[in-house]
Amino acid sequence: MKHILTLTFLIVLMVLPAQELKIMSYNIKLDSPKEGKNSWTNRKPFFINQIKFYEPDVLGVQEAMPNQMKEMDSLLVAYSFVGVGRDDGKDAGEYSAIFYKNEKLKVIESETFWLSETPDKVSMGWDAVCNRVCTYALFEEIETGKKFYMFNTHFDHVGEVARVKSALLIDKKIKEINTKNYPVVLSGDFNMEDTHESIQFLSKSLKDSKEVSELTFGPVGTFNGFHFDKPVTRRIDYLFVSKNVEVKKYAVLSDSWDLKYPSDHFPIMISFDL
Repeated sequence: MKHILTLTFLIVLMVLPAQELKIMSYNIKLDSPKEGKNSWTNRKPFFINQIKFYEPDVLGVQEAMPNQMKEMDSLLVAYSFVGVGRDDGKDAGEYSAIFYKNEKLKVIESETFWLSETPDKVSMGWDAVCNRVCTYALFEEIETGKKFYMFNTHFDHVGEVARVKSALLIDKKIKEINTKNYPVVLSGDFNMEDTHESIQFLSKSLKDSKEVSELTFGPVGTFNGFHFDKPVTRRIDYLFVSKNVEVKKYAVLSDSWDLKYPSDHFPIMISFDL
C-alpha cells in the first residue's frame, strides 16, 4: 500500500501543470515633486491600477518612501511585502521592498543587507552618496511547494566604485544564501547601461532576462525622465535570472495617460515557468 501511495503521489506531481510566474521590477519614483503633474498624488491612481491590471506575482520596487509603502500596502490588498527603510533598518528612507501575492506565495525567509563594507548593519558603502540596500526573500509556491529566491536592489547613482563593489557583493551573497540551487531572480534599478562592466559581470554570473527571453516587447530603454515627447533609449533597470530559469516573456511597459507617465522609469516584467 505504501508503494502504491508513493507512486500515486509521483504521478500527481508529474501531471501538475507548470506554474507561470510573473515578476516585475519598478522604480516608482520617490514622493517628489510634491506639486504638479508628476507628483505622487497625481501619479498614484494610475500606478495602483497598473499593478492591479498586470497582476505580477512578485513586484520589486525601488525609491519607495515610507508614505508610499503605506499607501501601496493599503491599496494593493492582494499583496504583502518584505523590506525595510534603508536609513535605519526600520521605516526611514527609501525601501527596495518586495511585494508578493498572498494567495499564491508564502515567505520562508527574508532579510535586507546594505551595499557596503558592513552589509549587516545600516551603512553607506565605498564612494556612494546615500545608503543602498538589497532585500531578498525565499518564496514557496503554495500550490506546488516549489521554491525560488527574489533579490531586489537599487544601486548608487554617483559612486563608481560603489556600483562595481555592489555587484560583486550581491553575487557573493546570492551564492552564500542559495545553497540549495533554487531558481533566483535579481531585480532592480542598477543605474548603469548594459555596456558597464558590472552589468556584464552580472550577465555572466546570472542571465539578462531580455537577452534570453523567447519573446521581448516594448521600448529599448527603461528611464523616461518624465519626458513624454522623447524616445526612451537608456536602459538601467534589469531583471536577471539564474541559469536554471527559462524566460518566456520580457517586456518594458510604457503605459501612460493624458501624455503623462506614472514614474520616471518604466516597469519591466518577465514570465517563466517555475
